[in-house]
Amino acid sequence: MGTTAHRLTAATQQLDPPLAALDVAALQRNAMALASRADGTPIRIASKSVRCRWVLENVLARPGFAGIMGYSLREAIWLVRSGFTDVLIGYPTADRAALAELAGDALLREQITLMVDDRRQLDFLTEHARSDLRICLDIDASLRIGPAHLGVRRSPVRTPAKAAELTENALRRKAFSVVGVMFYEAQIAGVPDSSPAVSIMKRRSADELSVRRSAVVEAVRDAGADLRFVNSGGTGSLEISSADPAVTEVTAGSGLYSPALFDGYRNIESDPAMFFALPIVRRPAEDIATAFGGGYIASGPAKKSRQPRPVSDALSLIPTEGAGEVQTPMRGKDARSLAIGDRVWLRHAKAGEMLERFDTVHLVAGSEVTESVPSYRGEGRNFG
Repeated sequence: MGTTAHRLTAATQQLDPPLAALDVAALQRNAMALASRADGTPIRIASKSVRCRWVLENVLARPGFAGIMGYSLREAIWLVRSGFTDVLIGYPTADRAALAELAGDALLREQITLMVDDRRQLDFLTEHARSDLRICLDIDASLRIGPAHLGVRRSPVRTPAKAAELTENALRRKAFSVVGVMFYEAQIAGVPDSSPAVSIMKRRSADELSVRRSAVVEAVRDAGADLRFVNSGGTGSLEISSADPAVTEVTAGSGLYSPALFDGYRNIESDPAMFFALPIVRRPAEDIATAFGGGYIASGPAKKSRQPRPVSDALSLIPTEGAGEVQTPMRGKDARSLAIGDRVWLRHAKAGEMLERFDTVHLVAGSEVTESVPSYRGEGRNFG
């Protein structure tokens, strides 16, 4: 990582931090690695983990990638109006104004698929949008062992019977086309391989889900749905999801940037690609250097793993202060040689969330910035 930090510093030396830099060669290697792991199953890009149109365009132009999984209806509308196609929204929406815009535009209705997992969501969509809406059913992909729930709390729809019931409810309304089903196995895709017990849990979950997923897909089709896709997976489970014959596409996004949370995955070979630099503004002690900014904490449970991570192993955050709103002190061997105005490089715990802090992404090839492109935020877009 020392070589990477030196190269990024050389490339951006004329720019004042805080700044975000993307190693383009690492991005390309990561995209190739994701496609290889998916083994021919098309990858839909999770835009929440990217949040930069240049990256979406660049990766979608590569073999093995097709379509976007968005996180907001307003985002999906913006992307389609910007020329992107086939946007599946990974989460339900309650945005009335955006639904009205979707309902009134044939192109948007053709290119955007909404996510539902409850008849009450169908009620809301029926009330605030007209007919001819494409929908996908979000199916609970968690593992249940007795009273234990391993995975995220997303959909209340788990069994083939419940999936068929929701399908029939949607089709009876004559307002929806059920075109897809989605399974996000967070307990596989989003959990680092930290112990043998975790590996056993992942294998057991994959086996259970493979059987249940096929049964759900069959039940939804028998209920009258003309399914165009069966979506599954995440960066951490591409091999497992793509190996299931019932799955027609997988989703990945974080693996393109390879954030710090992915350092613990044994099955993922990827190179950190997205970084941010902070300037040193204080030297409160010989072994402490304080940077401006840095409090870019990732979503999820508040703990150490959600903090940004210095690229240098000889720097660490101070436990009593962490990454601060305006300043971040770091302690370690490297801190002794840092002067006022020097920069330190860090990685965010997650992927796309970091770009809510930066308007511009500087594209680095070798030891130079070849182009500077806007993030979503840099284009004046914030979708929550």
